[in-house]
Amino acid sequence: MSRNETPIPHARAPRSVGFGLSRAAVYLALALVALLFLMPLVWMVSTSLKPEVQAASTNLRLLPEPASSVLDNAAANYRTVWNDPTITFPLYLRNTLIVAILSVSGMTLSSAVVAYGLSRVSWRGRGAVFATVLVSMMIPFPVLMIPLYMLFRELGWIGTLLPLWVPAWFGGAFNIFLLRQFFRGLPRELDEAARLDGCSHWRIFWQIVLPLSRPALAVVALFHFIYVWNDFLGPLIFVTRRENFTLALGLQLYQSKAGLTPWNLLMAASTLVVLPLLAVFLLAQRTFVEGVAAEGVK
Repeated sequence: MSRNETPIPHARAPRSVGFGLSRAAVYLALALVALLFLMPLVWMVSTSLKPEVQAASTNLRLLPEPASSVLDNAAANYRTVWNDPTITFPLYLRNTLIVAILSVSGMTLSSAVVAYGLSRVSWRGRGAVFATVLVSMMIPFPVLMIPLYMLFRELGWIGTLLPLWVPAWFGGAFNIFLLRQFFRGLPRELDEAARLDGCSHWRIFWQIVLPLSRPALAVVALFHFIYVWNDFLGPLIFVTRRENFTLALGLQLYQSKAGLTPWNLLMAASTLVVLPLLAVFLLAQRTFVEGVAAEGVK
C-alpha cells in the first residue's frame, strides 16, 4: 500500500443490537421481580373469590371451580365480612379514615413549617437543631412506648384516638429532612423578590414555597398515609375500647375470634383493608413519581 492510499477502517458491528438485548434483559428481570412481589397480592385476592372448601384445598388454582361462580363467591364472601355481627368493619374503617386524614394533614403541614425554618430562614443554632432532628430518626418506637403511654395516661387520652394523630402535628424527622432538602433546591431569588414586595416569611411559605413543593408534599403525605393505615403497634398500645379500633386491630381481632376463621373470609377481609391503599396510590401515582424523581435529581 502506497503512502497516498488511506487505510480502510474495519467494519464495526452495530451497537443497537447489543443495546437492545441488554434493555430486553433488564425489562425481563424487572418483570420477574414485579411478578414475585405481586404473587402474595394475587393469591390473597384469588382466595377471597373461592368458597371455603376450595380455599382450604391443596389444589392450587387461581380461580374457583367453576370459573363462572367468581362473582357469586365474591359477593357472598365480602358481604359476610362486611356484615359480620362481632367485627364491625364499617366502624373500624371510619376510625381509620379519621386518624389517617388528621394525621396526614398534621404531619404534612407541621413538617413543611419546620423544614422551611431549617432551610430558608437564617438563625443561630439552626445546624444544631437539624442535627438533633437527624439523631431522633435513629430512636426506635419501642424505646418511646412507655414514656408516651405514661404521658397520654396523664392526659387522659388512653382508649381514645387522640394518641394516634395528635403527635403527627409536631412533625416527623424523616419528613422534615425530606422537605428541607427539597426546599433548599428552590431558587433563593424567589425569596428576595418576595421580600422586596414586602412579603413576610409566612406569606413566602404559603404563596411561593408550598405551591412549588406539591410533588414533595405528595410524597410525604403518601408515605405517612401508608404508615398510618398499616400501623398496628400504636393502636394496640393506646386504644383499649373496641369501638375505637382501627382496621389493623379489627383484622387481627377477626383472625383470632372464637372459632377458626375460614381462609376465604380472612382473605376477603385482608383485601378490604388493602384496597384503599391501592386506590390512593393509583390516584396519586403521577404526583408521587414526579416527587420521587425531583428528590432524586436534587
